[in-house]
Amino acid sequence: MAFFLHRSPAVLQWLLSDYTWRIPTDEKKIYLTFDDGPIPHVTEKVMDILDSYGATGTFFCIGDNVRKHRDIFNELKKRGHSIGNHTFNHLNGWKTDPRAYIDNFRRCQDVLETDTCLFRPPYGRIRKAQYELLPSETRVIMWDVLTGDYSPSLDPQQALMKSKKYSRPGTIVVLHDSLKAEKNLTYILPGLLDYFSEQQYRFEGLPMQ
Repeated sequence: MAFFLHRSPAVLQWLLSDYTWRIPTDEKKIYLTFDDGPIPHVTEKVMDILDSYGATGTFFCIGDNVRKHRDIFNELKKRGHSIGNHTFNHLNGWKTDPRAYIDNFRRCQDVLETDTCLFRPPYGRIRKAQYELLPSETRVIMWDVLTGDYSPSLDPQQALMKSKKYSRPGTIVVLHDSLKAEKNLTYILPGLLDYFSEQQYRFEGLPMQ
């Protein structure tokens, strides 16, 4: 069984307080976010699941996937989901030169053709030198709850239980609309939507400005 810190530690959120880990609110809102798409079949399945609950989410898209699957990306926007930048080639910031990293960020921003300030560093890994080169309006979006859906050794029932336990008003939840995550994603996502809908929560996309 995989081990995950399903909730981001408070000390980490305090140390990296320039980043957005959750949305401060007392309202019953949860922000579901999806990394690594758009991917044929998987992203479309996620959109259909969200539609069935009247929910919207935020999709942090890889630029090269947008280039290859523009029709699916356009459908995301048509259905009212928020869009964020996830670099053009899913770069690991800890292993990438700052200038090369920002060039890749900008390449993704260009292909998105969408006015959005949202950026999630792949793996949540970004160095201070890279952060300082981002456009001033950029909001780096991390997460409050990590489902771990991308791990093949994940126990999806345990992951769902912990994701429900740690989510609260304003929580940002990470899921992945990828082939690797599909099996776990399609178990965890409806489970979260069912559970929190019964408690009168709303699911919204993050504001892009």
